[in-house]
Parts: sequence; structure tokens; C-alpha cells
Amino acid sequence: MDKTISIADGWELPPLRSLYDFLLESSRFQLPNFRDLEKWGNRVANNLVYYQTNYLYMCIAIILVVASVHPVKMIVGITAAMAIWGECIYLFSEKESLLKFKRTYPQVGVILTIICGSFVIYTINSVLFVLFGILLSFCVIFIHASLRLRNVKNKLANKIEGMGLKRTPMGVILNYFGMKEEFFT
Repeated sequence: MDKTISIADGWELPPLRSLYDFLLESSRFQLPNFRDLEKWGNRVANNLVYYQTNYLYMCIAIILVVASVHPVKMIVGITAAMAIWGECIYLFSEKESLLKFKRTYPQVGVILTIICGSFVIYTINSVLFVLFGILLSFCVIFIHASLRLRNVKNKLANKIEGMGLKRTPMGVILNYFGMKEEFFT
């Protein structure tokens, strides 16, 4: 079995699967049975776990390709998204020092919200461009995970890696959406 890579504080990144295993086995792709949603869900979830490192690199590659088409739009869109994120942190933070500042100067929150909202509306094209890049990569990943049939190596690796699933990025994401480890073993 391939070795996992430790990245930080007990987090692990499963091994990168070969290109032959990931894409080039021509007979290993098939449309799922749309009437059996449980079986289709099992296939998608198990492929997400098995190929998670490949999907991470593919997501980064797709976003970089989309960003290379209009790099300025991507930078402005990311800046607008960070402005939204910063505004949400400011508005919903419950830190004592920030609460005291918000009580003392309530008009700052209103002014900041108006400025952030205006900036986002002004740059909505760029924000949509960033969202397109992210959603395109998610769609490609979902299509691959839906069409890719599992092989014996995939099933065996899922059983072995299922024990340490909570320490991988995909394990954290799937646990957030309520999928338990028993689902993969």
C-alpha cells in the first residue's frame, strides 16, 4: 500500500494515485444507476476518499487554468470575497475588545457594510468568475467520482484508510456533511 504523507498536527494526505488508475483505464468508467441512489452515493463517497489527493490537485489545476484566462478578474474576485469574509467576521464576532469598539462606534459597522456591499456589487463580475472556477472544479470532481467504477485496490485501500479517515481533508469534509466512517468500511 502507498504511504500517506503527514502534513501537520496529525493531518494526513493519502498518496497520489497513478494517472493510469485515475483516468486511463478505459473500461472502468460507467454511468451510475440513477434509480439506486444509495449505490450511486456509495460509489461517489468511496471515490472521493480514494482519489482525494488527485481531486485536490485537479481542483487546484482547474482553478489555475480559469485564473490564467483573466488573472485580474480572479484577483479582484478573491479580494471581494475576502472583503465579504472580513465584514462577516467584524459583524458577527463576539470578542470583548471588538464588542466594546462596536458599542462605542456603531456607525463604523454601517459605513463598513455600505463600503463592502458597494465594492462587491461593483465587482460582481469578478466574484462570479471566482465562483465559476470553484464550481467548475467541483462539478468535474463529482462527474469523475460518479462515473469511475471502483476496483479491488480502491476497495481494499478504503478499508485500510477508513480507520484514519478523520485525519484526512476529505474525511473532515465528509464528516461535516454527516457521513460516518462506518459508511466507508
